[in-house]
Amino acid sequence: MPNNQSAKKRMRQNAKRRERNRAAKSAMKTAIKKAKAAPSDDALSHEALRTIGKTAKRGVIHANRAARLASRLQRRINAAKSESPAS
Repeated sequence: MPNNQSAKKRMRQNAKRRERNRAAKSAMKTAIKKAKAAPSDDALSHEALRTIGKTAKRGVIHANRAARLASRLQRRINAAKSESPAS
């Protein structure tokens, strides 16, 4: 337990940031799962890629991890589009 005022404040700040980061990661993972479930849906894939970028920009995840996730998702989207007949 914290013994002084600044340590107590630091604990409160860390708790707030932890909750915010967890919510952002959860939203990102959900968006990715939705995009993977329907890779031909442009709106879902755009939202997932956008969420990945925002999460990295805010410092919740590392930029290289965001790039890796976005690359893997984009490869899956491209593969699904090439398999489906051109309409």
